[in-house]
Amino acid sequence: MKLRFLIIYIVLLLGVGAFGCYKISSGYFSNEIPTHTTEINRCLVRLSNNWDEISEKQDVLIDKDENFDYAVLDNDSNLLIYTREDMSKSISSATSNYDIIRDIEIVQDSLEEEDGAAEKKVVGKLIVRNPKKEQEQKMNQNIALFLSIIIALTALVFILYFIYLRVRVVAPFNKLKKFASRIASGDLDTPLEMDRGHVFGAFTESFDIMREELKASREREEAAIKSRKELVAELSHDIKTPVASIKAMADVMSLNAKDDMERDTIASINSKADQIDNLISNLFHATLEELEQLEVKPEEMNSTDIIQMVHEADYLKKVEELDIKEVVLLADRLRLNQVISNIISNSYKYANTEINIKSWFEKSSPDYLVIEISDKGGGVPEDELELITQKFKRGSNASGKDGSGLGLYISGYLMEKMDGSLECRNDYGGFVVSIRIKIV
Repeated sequence: MKLRFLIIYIVLLLGVGAFGCYKISSGYFSNEIPTHTTEINRCLVRLSNNWDEISEKQDVLIDKDENFDYAVLDNDSNLLIYTREDMSKSISSATSNYDIIRDIEIVQDSLEEEDGAAEKKVVGKLIVRNPKKEQEQKMNQNIALFLSIIIALTALVFILYFIYLRVRVVAPFNKLKKFASRIASGDLDTPLEMDRGHVFGAFTESFDIMREELKASREREEAAIKSRKELVAELSHDIKTPVASIKAMADVMSLNAKDDMERDTIASINSKADQIDNLISNLFHATLEELEQLEVKPEEMNSTDIIQMVHEADYLKKVEELDIKEVVLLADRLRLNQVISNIISNSYKYANTEINIKSWFEKSSPDYLVIEISDKGGGVPEDELELITQKFKRGSNASGKDGSGLGLYISGYLMEKMDGSLECRNDYGGFVVSIRIKIV
């Protein structure tokens, strides 16, 4: 609803209101009080002719035989007959109600005036009810109906305008508010839905550009973080430099990408390079003393979120079976993602076969969900199973492959911090890693 429509409505409403006020003041809703002159005269004649019979009655309610209500009093102000209960039953009350009061006269044949005419004698009073109250009540009802229509139309327009504000202003504003909250919480990956059909439509594109710039700024900041202490300095020389080169080459390649598939592949390379860069930044905690400083904050999460973690980690699409039971878990989403990425990355590196992931509820302790990740790479020697989860320890099958021996060690530590565990064994013709996650 645009502003001009609102102005037109206000003008029309004022016009209708002014017209209604004019009609009310001019008496349009009031009705003329009927006089019934002829009927009253006819009634007087009938009462005069039947006075002997009527005068014998005392306070009698009769059926109305005219178009008006009336009461009859004798000269002593005694009520003889009347046609309704709320009639004026005395001269004083009739005067207060502006009723019509007429004399009832009879002709006395025994007396004659000097001109020869018969003499008339007043024997009572006829009180004709003034319908002013009914007229006023009807007029008030008409006015109330008119005002009710005006109020209803006003309320309808304001309801429609309120709905318009909710749909076109409040809802888009709330969407922008949630977007700003996501940005403040660090979610720079979810784009803002473009919609130019509301008052904030012109700003959505600018807000999304801001998100992209903040995301690029954060990535540049993360890429620019330098390591601390001797371990980080050594790893920066061996790992961080080639990762930066990969990102640089990916950026150059993205400028020359020919199709969407190539751009998606380059984006995946760039994403994995960012993941490696983030893990390197955490490696300064690799000593036993500093590992205690890794922040783990378990919170409620749905187990189906693990499916998304697997899809993000499985960039080579090696996972063939994926069965995750649906349940509410108590875990640190970031650290659990790191554990799953480490396990799948190890399978890529040392087995390079299909990967199967299944889950079940532990029978001995139903408060835990067990997730089993297995490959077909032949496993590791039995006497090395206990060693590979220790710091800087690697199996004999790792010869000739890059690695620091920290992946399973850090993963096991993180699972313990989440009140779970990590175990390794040989089974199904390959290597199996089982993680236990606490159920809420």
